[in-house]
Amino acid sequence: MVTLKIDGKVITVAEGTTILEAAKTAGIAIPTLCYWRGLNDVGACRVCVVEIKGEPKLSAACNTVAAEGMEILTNSERVREARRVNLELLLSPHSCHCPPCNRNGNSTLQTLAEEMNIGEIPYETKLPKNNWLAGFPLVRDETKCVKCWRCVNVCEKVQGLGVWEVNGSGAHTKVTIRDGLSMNEAGCALCGQCITHCPVGALVARDDTEKAFRAIADSEKITVVQIAPAVRAAWGDGLGLSKELATEKRMAAAAKALGADYVFDTNFTADLTIMEEGSEFIERMTHPNDYKLPMFTSCCPGWVRFVKHEYPELCDNLSTAKSPQQMFGAVTKSYFAEKLGVPAEKLFCISVMPCTAKKYECDVPEVNGASAKDVDVVLTTREFERMLKAAHVDVSSLEEREFDSPLGTGTGAAVIFGATGGVMEAALRSAYYLLTGKNPGADDFKAVRATETAGIRTAEVEIAGVKVRAAVASGLANARALCEQVKSGKAPYDFIEIMACPGGCAGGGGQPITDGVEQAADRGAVLYELDRQNPIRFSHENPDVQALYGEYFGKPLSHRSHELLHTKQSEWTV
Repeated sequence: MVTLKIDGKVITVAEGTTILEAAKTAGIAIPTLCYWRGLNDVGACRVCVVEIKGEPKLSAACNTVAAEGMEILTNSERVREARRVNLELLLSPHSCHCPPCNRNGNSTLQTLAEEMNIGEIPYETKLPKNNWLAGFPLVRDETKCVKCWRCVNVCEKVQGLGVWEVNGSGAHTKVTIRDGLSMNEAGCALCGQCITHCPVGALVARDDTEKAFRAIADSEKITVVQIAPAVRAAWGDGLGLSKELATEKRMAAAAKALGADYVFDTNFTADLTIMEEGSEFIERMTHPNDYKLPMFTSCCPGWVRFVKHEYPELCDNLSTAKSPQQMFGAVTKSYFAEKLGVPAEKLFCISVMPCTAKKYECDVPEVNGASAKDVDVVLTTREFERMLKAAHVDVSSLEEREFDSPLGTGTGAAVIFGATGGVMEAALRSAYYLLTGKNPGADDFKAVRATETAGIRTAEVEIAGVKVRAAVASGLANARALCEQVKSGKAPYDFIEIMACPGGCAGGGGQPITDGVEQAADRGAVLYELDRQNPIRFSHENPDVQALYGEYFGKPLSHRSHELLHTKQSEWTV
């Protein structure tokens, strides 16, 4: 333990504690911009500088370790002036045209400028040129970058991709794509973690809200909205709604208030995915000479892009089942179009997803089956919030409403798709039934659930005398570790679930942003609670899915199922 004095307060902390963390224990707030605990403590922004008695220079509190006998001032005139100058220098090459920025009101840089009473910038403003690939789902605006290194470190340390790099020094420092490559060449998975970790909006998802608004206003279109499982755990954050108000039924009402003709739950096709993927897994397990094992889940397009770029030889290990989003689009433009008695082209399918890679997935030509484009536009959770604000929808006053039928029923197994381990657990629940004819305990496979947002979890379960060895990972650095095992032939697993984002879709790149805070675990807990409360906790018991098979598909893995609900990822355009 070490004892030091901060702003006159005597504090005792463990050895190795930084000044920033030591100050927090005493309730002393030190402003930060680039810092993210456990990820980014490079001291790049110099906003957290403090004065240490006896030291000639100010020190960054985020990466200076507290030492015995230190006397520290966090708010002296010298400190305040240095922070102000440092922030003004950061603002001088930054585009301060804030109103159209989608981080307006949720920007740490903006907040700090207000707190430090910066009304004008005394330095010449020199904005860098901004060149970016038009239409790409991830957008970078170099005129807003403050060189905080967060995008670099989350991509390298957490995702293991290293798409971004820092070049130059001093005033010439720039964040660029690795080795001068394009985004596609650099192997970006479009997970969007760089977006959620950027404090200023230099990285955002492509805005498709106007496409959705135009479709809703088009009297010739029937707009069908689907909302993904993980969205319900976060959609109210940017609207200031309490958890009590931000229910899934009020979420359905909000989508309806925007003018959508039908609002359905992607939980429906999450259950459908389990029926197809679970049946495929059993087929592979019982015919090991005909298929590659282990089988990978395939519902995460960020993970699929990663495999395509990094391990193309493992593409055949991916389940051929489409993601719930794409299954929903295919069912909407075939089965549902027939029920309405309209051509598929009249339907416009809008997805609300916690993900940025879903924008890519819906545009992949090879994934579409029922129509030229089964899902027409994908909105992130953040875009959904922005649309509600733009339409002046008073969400808190809306009465709850049920999702529409017949594509609106979802089970507890479906809702946990949004948490890491959820797809595996849901699949095992139904695989048990498909093999034995009876249900397991709904929580029999909770060993695959996440206790943390990252890492690799393994479990071995026995179903009808068959041992199933499962592995679950979230975050692409963990995915790489499992892929290396499979590639070497040393992976002792039959079934592997991978989610590109740490914590799964709950921590997706399209979710609402609270700067400096990881929320995947808390959001995942919400989803598991919704599972616990659901009267139906097995995908094979979803009555609307049963009706869909009875009326349209016949059975899982039928010829029509393969036509509309399956894909071959090795052929996808990247």
